[in-house]
Amino acid sequence: MSQSMFKKDGTAQGVAKQRLIETLAPSNKRIISDPYAERFFFGAGLIKLMGHPFAVWLTEQFMPGFHEHLISRTRFIDDLVKKSVANGIEQYVILGAGYDTRAHRLGLPSQVKIFEVDQPDVQERKRTKLTQVVPNIENVTYVSVDFNHQSISERLLLAGFDQTKATLFTLEGVSQYISKVALSLTIAQAAALTTNNHSTFFLSYVDKNLDDDPSACFGKGYPKASKRAEMIKSLSAKVGEPWVSLFTAQEIEKLLSQHGFSLQENTTLTDLNTVYFTPVGRTLPEHHILKLEHFVIANR
Repeated sequence: MSQSMFKKDGTAQGVAKQRLIETLAPSNKRIISDPYAERFFFGAGLIKLMGHPFAVWLTEQFMPGFHEHLISRTRFIDDLVKKSVANGIEQYVILGAGYDTRAHRLGLPSQVKIFEVDQPDVQERKRTKLTQVVPNIENVTYVSVDFNHQSISERLLLAGFDQTKATLFTLEGVSQYISKVALSLTIAQAAALTTNNHSTFFLSYVDKNLDDDPSACFGKGYPKASKRAEMIKSLSAKVGEPWVSLFTAQEIEKLLSQHGFSLQENTTLTDLNTVYFTPVGRTLPEHHILKLEHFVIANR
């Protein structure tokens, strides 16, 4: 598995920024809340001074719908975690955890053991931003992995992963940065860890149409869709996190099936717009819809 997997934190900081922006929204308009997001990126004070409306507007000048896209992904996984816990999941493995804060902000019960898997340097940066007063910190096990030389499954087992317990795995915003072989190996290891028990696997992936037919990844009338498709890939590359793997829906379903996972849901902001934003009066117009990244749930 590539040493670069989960290594950088530029995009992790960017996602934390969007979580803070959403947290600043009025409570009756807010989709998610993350009181810890401000700890994980530079410029949090300026964002708080700007406030929610202006910060969202500013993001729209870069890419319309970008904020809502990331927030819908965050909320979708939040809902999955809560539902999985309610249905009896006893372990939660966050692959490439970065600056994920669900262990501390979702009010998860103490009987759910949480494993955060990432590179040692990323985890060290994260842990310096958290203190013992953060909720549920005693129930988080940090699993440091040298992806060049160590197996995720072996490291999890050494850290106390219980193969007899139902488990949720999440791989959020990672698949585009790693090889298709690395993704397959990650799913295979998750499957091997839960051979005799129920597991759920979430992953997000970028649609291959971003290369082949960029307009298909944006809502009708989206401004300068092809140019913005190139821009987002170029910016990722410039910060040292190039997108190397894009997928079709058929590829993802086949990949999951090969490892015993059955696809349950494959969704984008197109669907989640009416689920999350319409009820609070924030429906995005069609020409602001991003559907370049899909959110997938599979069970075995």
